[in-house]
Amino acid sequence: MTNHDLADLVDATVPAVPDWPEPGVLFRDISPLLADPQAFGTVAEAMAAASGDVDLVLGVEARGFLFGLAVAERLQRGFVPVRKAGKLPGRTESVSYDLEYGSATIEVPAGAVAAGQRVVVVDDVLATGGTLAATIELARRCGAEVVGAVVLIEIEALGGRAALDVPLTALRVY
Repeated sequence: MTNHDLADLVDATVPAVPDWPEPGVLFRDISPLLADPQAFGTVAEAMAAASGDVDLVLGVEARGFLFGLAVAERLQRGFVPVRKAGKLPGRTESVSYDLEYGSATIEVPAGAVAAGQRVVVVDDVLATGGTLAATIELARRCGAEVVGAVVLIEIEALGGRAALDVPLTALRVY
């Protein structure tokens, strides 16, 4: 499938919802894509193909779990969910980062990402880039080599790509 075909598929299955959850926000609803097994499979295959040679897939909470797990299954690699702080039992590795409206912390179980592993970070949307950049930092703190990031959608006007220092693949750029 060509990049143009993938963009058309995303356009057809991920509608824009204006003014949700608040006025001025254009929300991208992935529900129709998830409900269409053929379309979702096509997207997952494209994201897996863009992931490269990796040992592990990291999926960012929460919608990145859906895509990341599908990518990991297709690559026959392990999957680690990157969680918001306080969602995991036991020891964790964590990174705190600034958001436009405050700060946040993400974490993974201690030992889930091993030194020397080649990892790809998967999420649904790249907006300002803060969460993806923090996930990359978290993986590196664990000793992993981050080979890239793959997202379904990039909101280009928000400049998130500039926050990343790894190759990024976005199936659809708005």
